Amino acid sequence: EVQLVESGGGLVQPGGSLRLSCAASGFTFRSYAMSWVRQAPGKGLDWISTISENGAYTTYADSVKGRFTISRDNAKNTLYLQMDNLKPEDTAVYSCAKYIVPGYSGGHDWDYRGQGTQVTVSS
Repeated sequence: EVQLVESGGGLVQPGGSLRLSCAASGFTFRSYAMSWVRQAPGKGLDWISTISENGAYTTYADSVKGRFTISRDNAKNTLYLQMDNLKPEDTAVYSCAKYIVPGYSGGHDWDYRGQGTQVTVSS
């Protein structure tokens, strides 16, 4: 059974930082690209970033480029999102998502998403 469990969220002031983690199990983590997505209250799902299966390729939404960094540790089956210079508009539930097929060829074709961790940016 595929499981994705996020952690690391919380309340932070504008300009602050947080590091999110996503512990993966139930599949061969090192074979799949992974993404971070978020959903703010009353809004749709918003893609943030994707990392290829070996970590060599990363891509970001314009809204977070230069502030967020995605990474992974395949030995630990864990995905990370380092978030710096946080803004109030970053407030959302953040989830990790697994691609449907091994490898990465673009797109946002996920089959599993975790329950998410709440990030609130407020003074």
